[in-house]
Amino acid sequence: MVSVRVTGSVDLAALGERWRDLEQRSDGSFFQSWTWVGCLASERFPDPVLVEATEMGRTVALGLFNRVRHRFGPPMLYLGEHGSADLDCPYVEQNGILTEAGRDIELTTACLRSLVAAHDLVLSGVNQMALAAVRQTGSFVLTRRAQPSPCIDLDVVRQSGGAYLTGRSANTRQQLRRSDRSYERHGPIRLQPAVSVASAHAMLDQMADLHQATWQARGKPGSFAIPFFRRFHRALIATALPRGEVVLLKAAAGETLIGYLYNFLWRGRMSAYQSGFAYPGEARQAKPGLTCHLAAIRDALARGLHSYDFLAGDGRYKQSLANQSHNQFWLEAGPLCSPRLLSRTLVGRLRSSSRSLP
Repeated sequence: MVSVRVTGSVDLAALGERWRDLEQRSDGSFFQSWTWVGCLASERFPDPVLVEATEMGRTVALGLFNRVRHRFGPPMLYLGEHGSADLDCPYVEQNGILTEAGRDIELTTACLRSLVAAHDLVLSGVNQMALAAVRQTGSFVLTRRAQPSPCIDLDVVRQSGGAYLTGRSANTRQQLRRSDRSYERHGPIRLQPAVSVASAHAMLDQMADLHQATWQARGKPGSFAIPFFRRFHRALIATALPRGEVVLLKAAAGETLIGYLYNFLWRGRMSAYQSGFAYPGEARQAKPGLTCHLAAIRDALARGLHSYDFLAGDGRYKQSLANQSHNQFWLEAGPLCSPRLLSRTLVGRLRSSSRSLP
């Protein structure tokens, strides 16, 4: 018999031990690991709410929320998030209740049902299973957005002969080969991984400079504009790099810098989280993003990894390089009479109606 308990008093150190134990028995993503969830957790979860399912004394599901109270309506619980733009800038994906393997929808439904009658829930970056689970609770469900997550099934590439480029379109192959040839004039393209926390922090800072320069030139603030983003990832790297869960890569051709990739590595899946590229000005055929990712994809194939995941977004390069895609959802759920969700739904419908008017 599964028992679900909700508590607002959380000993984070003790929770970390239970979380790591459950990780070993789950099929969760890196974003559901304690490495991610526990990073700067005391800041990100100042008013924590923990939902825990147990069975015969064994923890079988865990979810950590932050509670945000409002003057009107029920409190809002943010799964794996703080609830503010500044502290949620290390955007979460592949989110969800961490459950024992093979019991995802059963345990997720039980945990969410224990919360949704008295709270509005914000569930960011969850999968199709979580969407089905929250619908099974009988609550009011509002889908704020859905995004594709393109990825490469590397096992499929191996089964088709191991030549990754043969599965891409003629245009993509041409762009990749032209870009590689443009860089190979300076020397062979090589990847240099960070081998220590200090070198990883240095790569993160160098990547941030390139990332910010690119996005600010486009009139955008860039991910590192909010100081917490860099601080969070420096803390994450300090924990995750020794565990082999993050990979920072510098791509260069001879002495010519191409760019940096900041990826997560979790149970055979490489996830491309952040990047910074050195755009070469007049060399139009040189596409540093494509060349960096192609080198990393080939490296992942050589390592025997199962997947190279571009995470959420419908960028053209992701679609061009991927051979599969899955959806992620950003949801809100609450009581059927939730005034907040009812008003948000009404406003959304009014906006849709006004856009459809001639």
